[in-house]
Amino acid sequence: MAAKDFYQVLGVPDSAGQDEIKKAYRRLAKRYHPDANPNDPAAAERFKEISEAHTVLSDAEKRKQYDRMRKLGAFETPRGPRGGARGPAGAEEAFDLGGLGGLGDIFSSIFGRARREEERGEQLEAVVEVPFRVAMRGGKVPVTLPVTETCGTCHGGGAAPGATTATCTECGGKGTISFGQGSFAVQRPCPVCRGRGTIPSERCPTCGGQGEVRTERRVTITVPPGTETGTRIRLKGQGAPGKAGRPAGDLVVTFQVQPDRFFRREGLDVVCEVPINLVQAALGTRIRVRTLDEKKIVLRIPPGTQPGRRFRLRGQGVQKGERVGDQLVQVQVVVPEKLGPEAEEAMKAFAEKAGLRH
Repeated sequence: MAAKDFYQVLGVPDSAGQDEIKKAYRRLAKRYHPDANPNDPAAAERFKEISEAHTVLSDAEKRKQYDRMRKLGAFETPRGPRGGARGPAGAEEAFDLGGLGGLGDIFSSIFGRARREEERGEQLEAVVEVPFRVAMRGGKVPVTLPVTETCGTCHGGGAAPGATTATCTECGGKGTISFGQGSFAVQRPCPVCRGRGTIPSERCPTCGGQGEVRTERRVTITVPPGTETGTRIRLKGQGAPGKAGRPAGDLVVTFQVQPDRFFRREGLDVVCEVPINLVQAALGTRIRVRTLDEKKIVLRIPPGTQPGRRFRLRGQGVQKGERVGDQLVQVQVVVPEKLGPEAEEAMKAFAEKAGLRH
């Protein structure tokens, strides 16, 4: 996990004034505050990041020191949906954080958390499309995920079988290189040896010396009942495997609920539309209505039913915890586009007897 760029966290340019920073903070804090997102760990973590960013950028002296570190490349832009780019290796030790007061405490917290995260495998994120009825009732959906795994041929070393290794001349075998000076020296993994400290005489033919290979893994995701588009869940240990036997990362799943041809959702209720003809609406009838569970319930339509009237099937909606919604059946009276001669005469006769204008 990278040490995130505070300007990106608040969504403001690095030239932003204090008013712009304050407005961005208030807007994001209101959206991600734990009180507005109970039982949502992701929102709580986001709120913490927002608060850290505001603490630094709203203080002129802390912001000045932060900007100096930022120019030296201490903070990197996230690289995509599967997690942030890595922060500089050993950055917590490389910075003289003790002289920065509260800012040093914040950076120590950030880099310490980043280092602990780097001991685990990479966090993966996936958007999973879920059929409407599975989202309402709950169920399981299979998902295929692209993952990076340790190469089975070289076991992560990057060397071909039988190849010899030599000390990397770029980093002198340390696996890291430094730039900057004094208390602002920053260390990063050596780009030549990829942090290993050695160079193989022949690269692994399977991974090309990377030590990792891209593959796919199929997992089954449990969809909670009442899932809505945008609902996120975290699956511990279901992300990319850790290196050198370290624990696997997590998998963060965002659900995208597919629309249904028959149902739509209104809170805990589901709504469906059922067509009836003029005679059924005028004289009343009984119809069979399909539910989320694929059952068919007989619904009585009373005489004189008007177009758009809704009927309620108790307990046939979405269940979320101990609460259960209903199914609302909305009738649509279908009017014939064209009548035959006999039907037209019969309709006119009916209109005259009923005192209806035509």
